Amino acid sequence: MFTGIVEEMGALRAARAAGAATRLVFSAAAVVGGAQVGDSIAVDGCCLTVVDLGPGWWAADAVEETLRRTTLGSLRPGDPVNLERPVAAGGRFGGHLVQGHVDGVGRVTRRAPDLEVDAPPDLLPYVVEKGSVAVDGVSLTVAGLTAGGFAVAVIPHTAAVTTLGRKGPGDPVNLEVDVIAKYTERLLRAGTESPYGDPPARGGAPTAIGG
Repeated sequence: MFTGIVEEMGALRAARAAGAATRLVFSAAAVVGGAQVGDSIAVDGCCLTVVDLGPGWWAADAVEETLRRTTLGSLRPGDPVNLERPVAAGGRFGGHLVQGHVDGVGRVTRRAPDLEVDAPPDLLPYVVEKGSVAVDGVSLTVAGLTAGGFAVAVIPHTAAVTTLGRKGPGDPVNLEVDVIAKYTERLLRAGTESPYGDPPARGGAPTAIGG
């Protein structure tokens, strides 16, 4: 689980075939501190697993599904990326709940600080004014809705320490909408009885579980 508070900007160092996957090698400083093979690191909001690492770099394997459904497939060596380690238990929760599971790719239509992004139509119902959205892994508050997407206000600090300050019209960005909204919609659409059964009548004994 992530919070959308980017720890550092790294860069893609190399991309090469690795069997059925593509091995992505990233330059980084902060996120490799204490990292081990098998750990998770979010790259532009996409959760990847560390498969190798060394001083100032780490590597992850991305399958075709990941490359196709995120912006990772369009990265070129030297491109900057937002990096974040999972939130530690007991750590400060500065952003919002971010899973690192990209829901879709949007397109920037206006530069920061008044950043505007067009989003896939199927994601728009989950985007509400004053709600949360992750753009390239950055936790942001929706300032308003546009005809095809949404607007967010990017403060100078965020523009300077993340890739959002470099994005211009037409640039693709990874989007992850609020997971709570997705679960809520799923439950409302299900229209089924609770799998936990009805609560016991007042004064009655609770239903036993097990044999």
